Amino acid sequence: MLFRKIALAAAPLLLGACATLPATTVAAPQSGSAGLVSAADPRAAEAGAEMLRRGGSATDAAIATMLALTVVEPQSSGIGGGGFFVRGTPDGEIATLDGRETAPVGADGEWFIGPDGKPLPFMNAVISGLSVGVPGNIRLAEEAHRRYGKLEWAALFEPATRLARDGWSLSERSREFLVRAKNRAAHQAEGRTLFYGADGEPLPAGTVLRNPQLAETLGQLATRGPDWFYSGPNAAAIAGEVAAETPRQGAMTVADVTAYQGKERPEVCGDYRRYRICGMGPPSSGATTVYAILKQLERFDLGALGPRSPTFWHLFAESQRLAYADRERYLADSDFVSVPVAGLTDPDYLASRGALISPARTLATVSAGTPAGVALAPPDGAEPTEAGTSHFVAIDGEGNAVSYTSTIEGSFGSGIMVGGYYLNNELTDFSFVPEVEGRVVANRVEGGKRPRSSMAPTLVYDPQGRLFMAVGAAGGGTIPVQVARALIGVIDFRLPLDGALALPVLFSPGDTVSIEQGSALEAMIPELQALGHAQVTARELPLKINAALRTPSGWVGAADPRSEGAAVSE
Repeated sequence: MLFRKIALAAAPLLLGACATLPATTVAAPQSGSAGLVSAADPRAAEAGAEMLRRGGSATDAAIATMLALTVVEPQSSGIGGGGFFVRGTPDGEIATLDGRETAPVGADGEWFIGPDGKPLPFMNAVISGLSVGVPGNIRLAEEAHRRYGKLEWAALFEPATRLARDGWSLSERSREFLVRAKNRAAHQAEGRTLFYGADGEPLPAGTVLRNPQLAETLGQLATRGPDWFYSGPNAAAIAGEVAAETPRQGAMTVADVTAYQGKERPEVCGDYRRYRICGMGPPSSGATTVYAILKQLERFDLGALGPRSPTFWHLFAESQRLAYADRERYLADSDFVSVPVAGLTDPDYLASRGALISPARTLATVSAGTPAGVALAPPDGAEPTEAGTSHFVAIDGEGNAVSYTSTIEGSFGSGIMVGGYYLNNELTDFSFVPEVEGRVVANRVEGGKRPRSSMAPTLVYDPQGRLFMAVGAAGGGTIPVQVARALIGVIDFRLPLDGALALPVLFSPGDTVSIEQGSALEAMIPELQALGHAQVTARELPLKINAALRTPSGWVGAADPRSEGAAVSE
C-alpha cells in the first residue's frame, strides 16, 4: 500500500524548503511494517515492494526498483549506466559492490583533448561516444542477486517489463527533463519517436508511453541472464553505437563490453556521535566526504544551534570546503591510484581539520590536508555537475537494508540509445586534462579505469549497534552534502525523517556558497556574508534524496519533497 503526505506541511523547522520541480509527497509511517522501498518514482518503489510481498529480499527489491527506473525515469538511471550497492544486516555486517562504468581500453589522458590541444567543450564531449563507459548495473545486479537474492532472477524483471510493454504515464517531472535536455533525449531517432510528437515538442504529461524495444531487452535479460547483455549481438550493438559516435581512435569495442566485471570494495565506516556511518569507498568519493563533513563538525553542539541558526549553516559551509578540498586532491579509482582512505577518515586527522573552523569567521583560503598514507597528491580539474542519477533504499522483513545509487550521469546520459534505453555519459566524470602544472591528475582518463563518483549510498547504525537508517541522494557534486545534511537533521536536530529530507541545502565545495533558491536560507545571506562568505548566491540545485529510518513503530520511508518520489510498504 502506498502512503503519502505533504512534506512541507510537516513541521515549522523545515525552514520553508522549496521544490524547484513540482512538489510531491513523502512516505508516512506505517506501524509494524515489515519492509519498504523508497525510490524517486512511486512506480519503481512499487516494483520493489512487489518483490518483498513475494518473499524477496531487500536485494531483490532493490534490483527490481533499478530495472523499473530504467523504464519510468529514463533521464536518470538504469541498465545503460552503473551504480553502487551497500547492504547491511541488522547486526552490522556491511557489503559494498561497485558497478561503476569503465573507460574503454583504448582511452588515455588525451581522451577529451581536441585537435587544438585544448579540452573539448563539455557538451561536445557528452553527446558523443567519448562520454560512454561500459555499463555496470547488470553485472552489479548479478553479483548482488547471487549473494543475497531469494527470488528467481527472471522474477525481478516482471514489473519493469510490464511497464515497458503495457505502458506508463509520462509524469510532469519527466516531461520537464525532456524540455531541458532535448539535445540529449532527442539526439537519436529512437528517443525522438518515443518521447516527442510530430511538432518536435515533448509529449504532454499524462501520455501513456510504451517502449517495446526495452520490453524486449528486459525479456532477453530475464530469460537468458546477465551474460546476454555482455556478449553476442547485444555487446556488439552497444560497442557499435558508441564507436560510431566516437570521433577519435580508441573507441569502445566488443572486448571492452565482454570484459566488464563488478567488484566488491572495502566499506568505509566511522563513528559520529556514537553512530556508525558506513558507505562506499573509491572510486566513490561519497563515504569519505560525508564522513569528513560530519566529523569535522563533531566538536560543535549542532543540536543547540538548530537549523534556523546562520551559525550552523556557516559551520556546515566551512566543513564542506575542507572536505571537498581533500576530495578533489585524493579521490579516484583505487585500482589506479593509491587513495589514502584510512588517513582521510582518521578521527585525529579530521579533528585537526575541524579545528580550523571558527564559528565567528570564514577561512580565508582552504587547501587539501596531508592525511596519513599519502602517496599521490595531485590537484584536480573541475567536475561537471551530474543530473542523471537516482537513489533508492529497500528494507526486508529480516531487517536487512540495501542503499543503492544508480546513474547514467547526466539527464538522458549521452543521448545514445541501444535496445530502448539510454547509455551513460559517465566518462565525463573524469578530469578533462591529464596534468595540472606539470603534475599528474588522479582522476585522469585511463583505459579500464572507473571515473570518480560523488554517489554516497549510506547505512547508519545507532549507538546500540542496531541498523538505524539507509539514505542516499542524486545530484552530482551535491550528493555528499545532501546526505550529510539529512544525517545532521536526524541525529543532531532530531527531526522526523521527512523533515530531515526537506531541510534546505547549502552547497559550498569551494569559495562560493550556493543556497537553495526559494528556501528560508535566502534570508540568511546577509548574516553569512557578515561571517566572511563573500560569494553567496541563491540558485536552483539538483536535489533528490531517498531514505528509510527505523522508529519505535517500525521502519519509515521518505522521499525528497522536491521530487516525485515515494515510499511503498511491503
